[in-house]
Amino acid sequence: MHAQLKRALIGMSGLALVAGAAGQGIAGGSDATEQVTPLEKAALQAGVQLAPKSSKAPTAVVGGKQVAVPNPYLANTPDATATDWSYWHTLMDAKGKQRAKSSGLAAKTKAAGKPLPSPLLYDEQEPDAISGANDSQAAAEPVNGFGTGANQNPRLRILGTMPNLAPSQVTIPAGTEDNGAIPLATETGIGVNKGAAITTATLGDGPHGPSGDGTNDFDFYKVTANAGGLTLKVSTEGTVGTDTVVGVYTPAGELIASDDDSGAGVTSLLTFDLPAVGDYYVLVAGFSLAGPFPADPNDSGSGLGGGDTGNYQVALSVAQVDKDYYAVKLKKGDVLGGSVTGSASRLVVHRVDGSQGVGSEQDASSLYPVTSPLPGGGNAVFAYVAEEAGWYAVSVEAGVGNYDATVEAYRPGSEVDKKQQTIFLDFDGARVNTAIFGGPGVRTLSPFSAFVARWGLPRTAESQLITRITATVTENIKQDLIAKGLNPNVQVKVLNSRDHADPFGQENVSRVIVGGTIAESGIDTIGIAQTIDPGNFGHEESALALLDVLSDPANGFGDPSINSYLPAGAPAAQKIKFVSQVVANVVSHETGHFVGSYHVDQFNTTYNLMDQGGNFPLLYGVGPDGLGGTADDVDVDFGEDTYNPNEGFTGLEDTLNNTAWAFTKPKG
Repeated sequence: MHAQLKRALIGMSGLALVAGAAGQGIAGGSDATEQVTPLEKAALQAGVQLAPKSSKAPTAVVGGKQVAVPNPYLANTPDATATDWSYWHTLMDAKGKQRAKSSGLAAKTKAAGKPLPSPLLYDEQEPDAISGANDSQAAAEPVNGFGTGANQNPRLRILGTMPNLAPSQVTIPAGTEDNGAIPLATETGIGVNKGAAITTATLGDGPHGPSGDGTNDFDFYKVTANAGGLTLKVSTEGTVGTDTVVGVYTPAGELIASDDDSGAGVTSLLTFDLPAVGDYYVLVAGFSLAGPFPADPNDSGSGLGGGDTGNYQVALSVAQVDKDYYAVKLKKGDVLGGSVTGSASRLVVHRVDGSQGVGSEQDASSLYPVTSPLPGGGNAVFAYVAEEAGWYAVSVEAGVGNYDATVEAYRPGSEVDKKQQTIFLDFDGARVNTAIFGGPGVRTLSPFSAFVARWGLPRTAESQLITRITATVTENIKQDLIAKGLNPNVQVKVLNSRDHADPFGQENVSRVIVGGTIAESGIDTIGIAQTIDPGNFGHEESALALLDVLSDPANGFGDPSINSYLPAGAPAAQKIKFVSQVVANVVSHETGHFVGSYHVDQFNTTYNLMDQGGNFPLLYGVGPDGLGGTADDVDVDFGEDTYNPNEGFTGLEDTLNNTAWAFTKPKG
């Protein structure tokens, strides 16, 4: 896993949970009824997985059958704690490099709608041996001639260098046990009389290790930021065999950054900009399926056990680092992509107002369709859709030495193709090749009608459900986009199999199959999309919204089954309202993927159609009373939210803007 996806935007002290009048949780959920424990939630919010790590493709047994566990970027998984993120990040890095080798100029030329020149070459103006000349958005080096305008080049190559500003490193003695809490932290001297330190220590040797009470041995180290604008770097890369997790705490006990596997193998590597002058506390812990963090960082005995043990080496430094900013002028709706090779390992897009749009330390470009022109194959890759016209900045970060960055901009696919996109909702069941989702091949999925009775509704309710689902999907992916005005030229057609002949297979028709089960598809998911396609350059794609988990018997608040939010004896009208609401939100979620959005954080209190699985009341729009289909239900829409911490991006994702520009009315 990658360093930036470990940044806990809501720390342990921020896990505020609200209980409804009936004792049911809303938004963040209630600990009394939540399916994810507080420590599991803290780990997921910090971007640390809870599943065992493996180099083999994950599988699961569902209903006595072995099924594929799909890529979690594309899937709405039933159990957020069961995902082996380490496997998928490693696989996607390799696939991103393969895609970069195979993708030629044809896709870029088609996306641009015109012959393309060679990339515009730009050399960094800041001298190689210094830092500070272009280290902020205000001081960004403007690149003229780049863009999507008539006389501009949409392809840019930037060559630059970042000098080594790291302080000399001092070896310090290993901390004396017990140093497993903030008040007991080992003094490193960093910020007082040195800027960098290294030491060797052992996980498991303290009073809370396997030979003690078994709650987990934690090691804390104190560092001080004595000036602003400093970056903390923590590395256990000298470690052999010990699966480490590192975290950064404030004196108040708030977890503000963490990392699991960004180093070599299962070692940790975290680079984090410290927010203010003051003391910080670095935790080194062993990976644990119960969650690697202490429940209380001021109590060394507050772990849940099961943490990895062994010797490790930790290097820490607090210092200035070089960051190189480049300003590019974009138009509303421009689809910006970037990739960097060489010494740098992080790219960040900064909006016109200075806020962070997206930061990346990974390559997820293998999730794009083959028709996407966006670049990939680098140490860090991003895609971004501009909300407004103006000067944006792309910063190259986290490295020492030469780098080579590619930045490209295109207009949305439907705008260039000059053809309207159709989304077809198939309720009739379908024969589909599930290999496109990582499944076993051609399978037959049962129709929507097969599930109506599982919600306690008569078969005659099917037509009402289809009408309401279609209307809600249309609201989510068309009417709301028009009303909110980010793109003045939104146009998309939503059809369904009850009212229209099946158009799938025709040009510019994508479909969502609403029906089928995990066993039928061979894929362990609630929903899944074929790709993630910023800019919507692939117009004939498929997604699944499986209904077996959604129609299972009730299993408590927080469970993915719709029946968990419908009380016994609920009237048919309430059930129809809520079932259609949930199914439409799942369908809209999958549509959101293949028009360009990644998952957002499901454990904060922001409702968003792109919320990842694991906090289903949020995606479903369950209101404060903990019941579905009632007056306080929430109309969940696309909007702005924090990227999902597990998926390798930081910043705020505007899923409304992504979707609005994906469905652009053809010009001419």
